[in-house]
Amino acid sequence: MSHSNHQWQSRREAAVTPGVASALNCYLAKARNAELWDVEGRRHIDFASGIAVLNTGHNHPKVIAAVQAQLEQFTHPCFQVTPYGSYVELAEKLNALVPIQAPTQTLLMSTGAEAVENAIKVARIATGRSAIIAFRGGFHGRTLLGMALTGKVQPYKKGYGPFPGGIFHAPYPASYLGISDNQALGALQGIFAADVAPDDVAAIIIEPVQGEGGFYAASSDFLRQLRKLCDEHGIVLIADEIQSGFCRTGKTFAIEHSGVEPDIMTMAKSLAGGFPLSAIVGRRELMQKALPGGLGGTYAGSPIGIAAALAVLEIIEEEQLNQRAEQQGELLQAALHAMASEFDCIGDVRGCGAMVAMELVEAGDRQRPDKLLTQALVQEAGRQGLVLLSCGVRGNVIRFLIPLTASKEIIEEGLNVLYSSLRMVQNTRPAK
Repeated sequence: MSHSNHQWQSRREAAVTPGVASALNCYLAKARNAELWDVEGRRHIDFASGIAVLNTGHNHPKVIAAVQAQLEQFTHPCFQVTPYGSYVELAEKLNALVPIQAPTQTLLMSTGAEAVENAIKVARIATGRSAIIAFRGGFHGRTLLGMALTGKVQPYKKGYGPFPGGIFHAPYPASYLGISDNQALGALQGIFAADVAPDDVAAIIIEPVQGEGGFYAASSDFLRQLRKLCDEHGIVLIADEIQSGFCRTGKTFAIEHSGVEPDIMTMAKSLAGGFPLSAIVGRRELMQKALPGGLGGTYAGSPIGIAAALAVLEIIEEEQLNQRAEQQGELLQAALHAMASEFDCIGDVRGCGAMVAMELVEAGDRQRPDKLLTQALVQEAGRQGLVLLSCGVRGNVIRFLIPLTASKEIIEEGLNVLYSSLRMVQNTRPAK
């Protein structure tokens, strides 16, 4: 006997900690590409992609076939016990794919947070230094170190400290928030003057496009200045591409737009088309500093996830996902700008490829973020059959993470629901 969404929600509230939250209370029964069906048979259009995990869509036939074939061979011998060739093959492909000219080496893990933690470990052991600089609004995971690096208190950090020390935060350049490149760079120099000497800093970690922070993109000039600063002081530059990687921005990795070469890159999410897998790819001279046994994990580099990832890399080429991301982004931005001309609550529309966002404010005033309207829009869209995600340091950004394999017809249908939902919440909000 099937259960309704309400019945599952009641069971969940009794059995599952409220610490893990869900955007919507619809329980899934089936998913294909950019469409979902819940246990009550209701269809939803997916503009979230499992938080940027499904650039290749739900249940891509090629990914599923690769995983099924792997299941017939073996599921978990543990790479640290009896290794397998697919791990090496994927490492070779990632080494060739990243925008780092020097020879590179790869470590495979399971989650984005693990990738970040191990990137920090490599930077520290390679430099002999301990301090790390991250950016306000950045998100790097929910482990204690991940939260220490994350530059957003609510809901991630409140009540969970103390966090590991030696972490310093600089403002992230975001023109809509009034933070220029020069201000952000000046703040970095201020950290060096007041908080930590640059020769004690192991790494600077940055998202080329902030994900959870609100889809603000660092300019090419800022990233070049950051690269120069790291070179001057022997600091490792880590590019966190966990949300922006694998064609989301119209390049395989977002930092490619700038031409800047990082020293280490972290990746996860869309790497394996829905299966848990993450990777750290870095310059060989850094990665070789790790001592045997110092990196790894029981489930790290799952052969099932690796099989999926190898299929994803083929899909990227065969289905031209970078080109599709550019086309999708153009379609999205045109539609959102048209909505912005009608709704003054849309204060900003921005994007890099298909990593697109709109920022909701009161009466067009960027100084008055409208978090309540943003929350109401997510819920109303869900009621109308569209899955949306909010984000942002002020909680007022709608981010669009549509499968890159979604058809134009599905995207336009979803945009119609978005328009209807936005009109509904605008018309029904209480007067002030």
